[in-house]
Amino acid sequence: MQDNGQRIARQAFQYLNTLVLLKWRMGLGRYINIWPQGLGRFMVLVHTGRKTGMQRRTPTNYTAIDGDIYVAAGFGKVSHWYKNIMANPRIEIWMDNGWWEAEAEDITGGPRHTELMREVLKGSGFAAYVAGINPYTMSDEALDTATASYRLLRIRRTTPRTGAGGPDDLVWLWPVLLIGVGLVAMRRKQG
Repeated sequence: MQDNGQRIARQAFQYLNTLVLLKWRMGLGRYINIWPQGLGRFMVLVHTGRKTGMQRRTPTNYTAIDGDIYVAAGFGKVSHWYKNIMANPRIEIWMDNGWWEAEAEDITGGPRHTELMREVLKGSGFAAYVAGINPYTMSDEALDTATASYRLLRIRRTTPRTGAGGPDDLVWLWPVLLIGVGLVAMRRKQG
């Protein structure tokens, strides 16, 4: 069972994730990662709901090492996206340099666990500090203790993707928004 602080943190991250996802869908994905040390390095996981079978999209922080992508489920096994990916590890990922089909696997506790977790947390920017973790200065032991409930996943890209249904699917909103703002400005000027 979650304590009140953890529930509030999950709700705050869900709100932030909604905004990050909207930016990706509106064509701003490549601009999200302009300051990874401060804001974090973001990508979007596209996965299948284990109960509904519906497509789900979850922004997450990541690090890339030797061609593989690593992410952490900071709320551990209770994270819905983590449960979905464990039920169906074939996913898609949206990154600032492309869109891929991929496969994910939980490598928690495996070789290089602490080193990889540290790099993911460095890629999470402010989110690590919100959780009380300084990935730059914590000892390995302190980091392992602080992240004991986290899950570490490795994602391997398999096939590049293009076409409909990916990042930028709402880019058409920009002209609509600009026309709307222009019309409002003209009405105010006339009234």
